[in-house]
Amino acid sequence: MDSFNNNPEDKEKKPIVHDNEGPYSSELPPIPPSRPIKRRPSFFPALLGALVGGLLVWLLVTNLPSNTKTERLVSPNGNTQTERISLDINTDITDIVGEVADAVVGVSNIQTVRDFWSTGEKTAERGTGSGVLYKKSDGKAYIVTNHHVVEDAQSLEITFDDGTKTNGKLIGSDVWTDLAVIEIDDAKVKTIIEFGDSDALKRGETVMAIGNPLGLGFSGSVTVGVVSGKDRSIPIDIDNNGTIDWQADVLQTDAAINPGNSGGALINLGGQLVGINSMKISEATVEGIGLAIPINLAAPIIEQLEMTGAVDRPTMGVTLLDLRSVPAQQQQEVLKTPVDVTDGVVITDVLQNSPAQQAGVKKYDTIIEMDGEKINDMVSLRKHLYNKKKVGDSMKMKVYREGQLLEIEMVLKDGNSF
Repeated sequence: MDSFNNNPEDKEKKPIVHDNEGPYSSELPPIPPSRPIKRRPSFFPALLGALVGGLLVWLLVTNLPSNTKTERLVSPNGNTQTERISLDINTDITDIVGEVADAVVGVSNIQTVRDFWSTGEKTAERGTGSGVLYKKSDGKAYIVTNHHVVEDAQSLEITFDDGTKTNGKLIGSDVWTDLAVIEIDDAKVKTIIEFGDSDALKRGETVMAIGNPLGLGFSGSVTVGVVSGKDRSIPIDIDNNGTIDWQADVLQTDAAINPGNSGGALINLGGQLVGINSMKISEATVEGIGLAIPINLAAPIIEQLEMTGAVDRPTMGVTLLDLRSVPAQQQQEVLKTPVDVTDGVVITDVLQNSPAQQAGVKKYDTIIEMDGEKINDMVSLRKHLYNKKKVGDSMKMKVYREGQLLEIEMVLKDGNSF
């Protein structure tokens, strides 16, 4: 028996069907592969999105400040458009600067100099600084600035914030406080500044310095900082001889103050003048320390300069030398001061008809005390005399003379009265 039927007619023929996965047998035709059903996009959601977006844009535009400017920008090929919105930003600082900027002026020191190209002389600007308009009265206006800004000037030129100029007249100047007052015609004066209270300042309080750093090319420059410290004492060598003559009481700020800022305004957030910018520590290891004369100390000096052209300070009528500057041998042999006395001020000369002479003060007397206050050097002596005494006041001193401790009382006078 055969293992299979060799008669082809006895066999059923079935169709061969192919699909993507290979041939297979089936009596039914293959089911075609399913395809995703395409749906038409809905019109209403798109319309709703467009309406909401348009509403948001309309609300944004209509609620911009009235000082906003909108500018439409078109690309060179005209295909794209963008909008640039310009906002006029105002803050407390910008508002204050806008109010007081006209009160800060430039001060040019004009002197006669020799012309390099000829044997003649001509007038030229020898330096520039800043000043602050603080008063108008009877057709005149008054500017406070620094003494070193106007020192040795033969004439003064005042430059306003808008660039216009006028001539200034020096009313008075004081080397010890580094203050000066200038008078001008008030025809071009738009704004004067109000004095504040420098004693009320707090460390960390925001202040602004306005002036002309590096000259009139940077006129009206504004720097912002804080009050870094109060009641700072800075040694000053007034006559540039290498010896400290005075201790200036100043405010410290980190608002940038540079050459040319001298005489400019230090202003609080109330728009008030709280200090006169005077100097800047410029050592290589020190940065960001600016100094200003507190307005509470400056105000009485400004008033005296305006009224009389000078500060009426009391004087003893003597010349002085720090005891520490005297060699130990001369302290023992000439002055005969006790060994344990190391601080004090030696009188090296007594002027004729002076308060000191009338009180019996002698050459080589060594002052160690005034009105119960210890006197260590000439700086502390001047500060006691200038800050705590007035012309006509009585003052008691303790001095060593020939090794003996004496007490002397004198009546202080004006230096012009003897």
